[in-house]
Amino acid sequence: MQVFDGFPKDLYPFLRALEKNNNREWFNANKQRYRDTILEPGMAFIEAIGERLGEVSPHFRAIAKSNGGSMFRIYRDARYARGRPYKENIGFHFRHELGRDAHAPGYYVHIEPKLTLIGCGIWMPPSPALAKIRAFIDDNPNAWKKARDDRTLCKRFGEIEGDRLKRPPRGYAADHPLVEDLKRKSFFVMQEHGPALAGNAELVDESIAAFRDADPLMRYLCMALGAEF
Repeated sequence: MQVFDGFPKDLYPFLRALEKNNNREWFNANKQRYRDTILEPGMAFIEAIGERLGEVSPHFRAIAKSNGGSMFRIYRDARYARGRPYKENIGFHFRHELGRDAHAPGYYVHIEPKLTLIGCGIWMPPSPALAKIRAFIDDNPNAWKKARDDRTLCKRFGEIEGDRLKRPPRGYAADHPLVEDLKRKSFFVMQEHGPALAGNAELVDESIAAFRDADPLMRYLCMALGAEF
């Protein structure tokens, strides 16, 4: 197993070059550079996270596979590529064991030339899951407020993020005391770091620390969806 000591110095030059040359010809000519700069150290990062993810919860998975694992594919969905077939960033998602796709509670690390993001939560869940979360908030308002306003969570991440509906969801009154939370379409927190973090082995420690600090939100979301935490 390769030891993760940070992404190599060529990471950001590669991503910037990809931004300027986002086409198949350039990428194919630089595929080995992609493997050396992103894919192999990315697998080492996943394995390093996997060794410690049990400190956060035994029900989340770090899968070091180039396809179908914890690293997002660099290839954009052809429906939305618009002539730019490759992503100009790298991302990792550590999903709940019950989640078959990204629409489950999970942990996230995003790296691009200007910043590194570490996040936790659930982004744009499908309607049945979103309805469960809203119903759980409605039924357990005090527990929700305790999770949402947890001091450790807020100190690291600030407020819970996510787009909202313009109007209350069907079945909830406009004067509901938690209407602004019920309007949410996503429930996640995100902490921004400088780009230097990605080139350092401390990315693992910082990620695990952030995952731990998100415990109140993640535990609540799992309970809302009937998933173990």
